[in-house]
Amino acid sequence: MYSIDHLDIPPLKSAGGAVRLPGSKSISNRVLLLAALSVGHTDITDLLDSDDTRVMLAALAQLGCRIEPQDDGALRVHGLGGALPVKTAQLFLGNAGTAMRPLTAALALLASQHGGAFELSGIARMHERPIGDLVDALRQLGCPVDCLGQEGYPPLRLGNGQPQALNLDAPIRVRGDVSSQFLTALLLALPLVARKDIHIDVVGELISRPYIEITLNLLERFGVQVQRDGWSRFTIPAGSRYTSPGRIPVEGDASSASYFIALGALAPATPGRDGITIEGVGLASIQGDIRFVEAARLMGAQITGEANRLHIRRGLWPLKAIELDCNHIPDAAMTLAVMALYADGTTTLRNIASWRVKETDRIVAMATECRKLGATVEEGADFIRITPPATPAHWRAASIHTYDDHRVAMCFSLAAFNPASLPVRIEDPKCVAKTFPDYFEALFDVCQADAARIPVICIDGPTASGKGTLAAEVAQRLGYHLLDSGALYRLVGLAAGKAGLSTAEDDLRQPEQAQRLGTLASGLQVRFDGPRIWLDGVDVSDALRSEVAGMAASRVSAVPEVRAALLTLQHGFRRLPGLVADGRDMGTVIFPDAPLKVYLTASAEQRAQRRYKQLISKGIAANITSLLADLEKRDHRDSSRAHAPLKPAEDALQLDNSGLDVEQSVQQVLNWWQGKTVFSGN
Repeated sequence: MYSIDHLDIPPLKSAGGAVRLPGSKSISNRVLLLAALSVGHTDITDLLDSDDTRVMLAALAQLGCRIEPQDDGALRVHGLGGALPVKTAQLFLGNAGTAMRPLTAALALLASQHGGAFELSGIARMHERPIGDLVDALRQLGCPVDCLGQEGYPPLRLGNGQPQALNLDAPIRVRGDVSSQFLTALLLALPLVARKDIHIDVVGELISRPYIEITLNLLERFGVQVQRDGWSRFTIPAGSRYTSPGRIPVEGDASSASYFIALGALAPATPGRDGITIEGVGLASIQGDIRFVEAARLMGAQITGEANRLHIRRGLWPLKAIELDCNHIPDAAMTLAVMALYADGTTTLRNIASWRVKETDRIVAMATECRKLGATVEEGADFIRITPPATPAHWRAASIHTYDDHRVAMCFSLAAFNPASLPVRIEDPKCVAKTFPDYFEALFDVCQADAARIPVICIDGPTASGKGTLAAEVAQRLGYHLLDSGALYRLVGLAAGKAGLSTAEDDLRQPEQAQRLGTLASGLQVRFDGPRIWLDGVDVSDALRSEVAGMAASRVSAVPEVRAALLTLQHGFRRLPGLVADGRDMGTVIFPDAPLKVYLTASAEQRAQRRYKQLISKGIAANITSLLADLEKRDHRDSSRAHAPLKPAEDALQLDNSGLDVEQSVQQVLNWWQGKTVFSGN
């Protein structure tokens, strides 16, 4: 998952391949709560691992619910059966509406029944999201509910520590035109107190009905059959009681599927790949957002599917502009707003008033960010109208503000397919952790770009200059891949030793030995996993850091056959969204077209001191005089070798870090890089 301040996405040209979706957030948090309220234990499979589900899990554990991971990957939730082992707690629920609303209702009823008192709070944005309609409904029942800040908004106090008599005779009235989560919360909670039939009357038009259908479907799975009179009255039968279904899978998230449905609709298929395949959700989904398929087809997408799989290809191009009532797909409809940027006219999305009370005011957010890209946008109380940029020349490179809203970030990543071949910057990409922590990794796995468009930052320099540390930190800050070319040569030296091949200088001058090493290098089975490096399935990270491995790397790097074998491997690291390459010839030989080349250096004495301190800190005996002599010898060998001698690229920016700490060096490189991007004015 990306944890950086911003992510720059290069212009993308095609897409193809398979995507496995994470579990549905809406289903995951409903199932967690139902399992906790049930009699018996429930094994949940394919549960979404995200910020929202972690919030729910933490809250349930705080309330005394025992939760255990199983060997088969399932999560076992031991139901409380309507009991309340913990009667007072302060629960922090972040910005998770799917946790705040249902827990508010369930705990208000349980606190009234058993004499509990709970405080529920969240981040600042959660305290701006209205919950007054649910609070009013709970007060109708006789539940003590206090708003601790502004009336009608969290934070809340539920219960006063004393049991309360509940009024279950009169129908409970709740508005349906602000958020379906209020009705869902009541439907999930009221079976806990259904000593008689309980009626819920919906006031006004019920929006987001598909989410109520999810709730009703899951209630039935847990043994409660709610009776429905149209969409205006719901009845929880007397004697309703939650019982565990034993084992329940969580569908892939249909809202998250919308981004990849849109991707398949707007991206040319990568040669040799038949468009986009989505695994984990299909045409038989219980989620209303699966009807996004219908909207995408209206715009021209070619979509086929089975019960648990979808296949998407680009059909009509440009996409067809549409006018659509989006009440049935409130979350997924945001993706249509970005698809509208690729349409043949003006697209109007109506009945989306619920956007205004989500993680942010999504109508304002989508309008603002679409305008940045060059679109003409009209917005109203419950609609948005988008006219795409008139020509490729009217598109603009944009830094997309994401408002701490996961869906804004994911939607606008698709703007990287713009016809002007402009990059797109996504601010705060980590916000996707709310529902799809690995979204950008999944996107880049199925998207392709011209290699020349994928940015590379080269950091070259002599041994012990600190280029490895600098490169790793810069890559982490930008969300780019890392190529430690020195590690590759160290791997060759290590693999040679395991294979019984000498790396002594005299032996390396023999043509047969050089050829053997080249063949060995071309077949390396290497895997980089964060700071760890694996060779033939074995973690060799520590072995590679030894002085012996370093000296062997310096010798084998001078062998032309080894360098040629590793060239293709190194080029393969140039992957979306970008690369930081660390070595001694990255800018001169491997990536001569890199837009930023840094030559990092420090005096031999300074580098020897650093290496000495590094070794001593690891408990490795070292001699400063010997280290200095070794460094000077290695510098001479690297700078005087016949093939790719160590030297700065002609257009490299030189950075002497003798008097700088790591953070100062990192900031200098990041400042240079920002100046190279189209976002340099931001």
